[in-house]
Amino acid sequence: MVVQRTPLVLASASPRRLDLLAQVGVAPDRVDPADIDETPLRDETPRRHALRLAVEKARAVAPRSPGAIVLAADTVVAVGRRILPKAETPEQAARCLKLLSGRNHKVLTGIAAIAPDGREASRLVETRVQFKHLSDAEQADYLAGGEWNGKAGGYGVQGVAGGFIIDLHGSYTSVVGLPLYETLNLLTGLGYRK
Repeated sequence: MVVQRTPLVLASASPRRLDLLAQVGVAPDRVDPADIDETPLRDETPRRHALRLAVEKARAVAPRSPGAIVLAADTVVAVGRRILPKAETPEQAARCLKLLSGRNHKVLTGIAAIAPDGREASRLVETRVQFKHLSDAEQADYLAGGEWNGKAGGYGVQGVAGGFIIDLHGSYTSVVGLPLYETLNLLTGLGYRK
């Protein structure tokens, strides 16, 4: 008797998350980005913010996906209690770079999954990252390249900014956008099989 595999829906428009899942042989049956307000709540810590958004994204998509497991994630770059934006302008990206230059920061990725029977599971993964001191020329070159666009904290570890990182403690794939080890454990716990 063949057991039918439960479909998987990825509640994210991120091509990086799709690529990461493909690395471990997971191909979502459908991609259905959640359209929710991502504004931090008053006095919300970066940890709570990342986890809340992941859960809200999964809950927004689950009603549209009966019979499927819904997977969602949200990545936040934080310096102390300050949540850095997803850079949408060169000015935003420049402010992020100046703040990150020569400092430690945290990358927090919340992941959440909802099974067809309504069971929910979520997890927060924290990675500590240290940037080298960036010269004005390095910052200008990076901003001119446009790689910062749409990325939390104005950078992607898998690109040019990977050369700015002195130290990284935690999950590299979480900094890219989806902690694979934790995600696979979450999905397996809800009955997902490749």
